[in-house]
Amino acid sequence: MISTGFTATVNERIVDERADALVLDCSVYEMSESLFDIVRSDPAHAGLPIVIISDTPEKADASLRSREAEYVLLVPKPFTGGQIARALDQLLSAAAPRETEQDVRP
Repeated sequence: MISTGFTATVNERIVDERADALVLDCSVYEMSESLFDIVRSDPAHAGLPIVIISDTPEKADASLRSREAEYVLLVPKPFTGGQIARALDQLLSAAAPRETEQDVRP
């Protein structure tokens, strides 16, 4: 799923596209932060893996730590496609056991 601009309908897009993960790359970290909060405000997306690309990784890290954010990784700018792929692989690999546990619960 690719989207441009800021949209409060991100949760609807995640459902429509059946997204397994989300990559946020906004020009200003506060926009990524706001989108992250919107996604996490939906209980159905509480465990959705998210990669945030940031030109201010220290600020982003501090913000995410204060939120006790889970299932999120930061990739600093400049970045490569390989860095994004590794971050997604790491998050999706960690998510797989959670999904299996949820699937077998009565």
